[in-house]
Amino acid sequence: MAGKGIQPRKPGAGSSSAKAAGNKSPGGRAPGSKPARGQRKQQVIPEAVANRMARRIAVATGIPTVLGMGVFIGSYLLVSRQIVDIPPGATLTASGGCFLLGVIGLSYGVLSASWEEKPGSLLGSEQLGVNISRLRESVRAMRAGGNGAGSDQ
Repeated sequence: MAGKGIQPRKPGAGSSSAKAAGNKSPGGRAPGSKPARGQRKQQVIPEAVANRMARRIAVATGIPTVLGMGVFIGSYLLVSRQIVDIPPGATLTASGGCFLLGVIGLSYGVLSASWEEKPGSLLGSEQLGVNISRLRESVRAMRAGGNGAGSDQ
């Protein structure tokens, strides 16, 4: 009886609530993320791959971002102590370049992660070409399918 009582997680589920309740565990996904309600299947990034991506993104964006902030601090210290007269444009250009490297590092962190069970190399340079070609194929498939609804699943 306890399992078939009021289910506050599934408002408006209608007559399919008994079927949906059997398919979902209490610690499962959100109600709208399952294809049981007529939605298309979604591919999910495996947890190990997501962790690899997160580590690579943290390093590839973190270091340039810290350097970009360091340029501001270093420039302030040098100018305020009258050691060197640095033009504001030079500080802006140098910090902007570091932040741009951080944005590029974001893409690199995602595209250099291995999708295989083995983690790959430290820099992930061998996975970069593979993942870029996968990305291009995915974009081509979405364009060929119209709005990318994934009708082949």
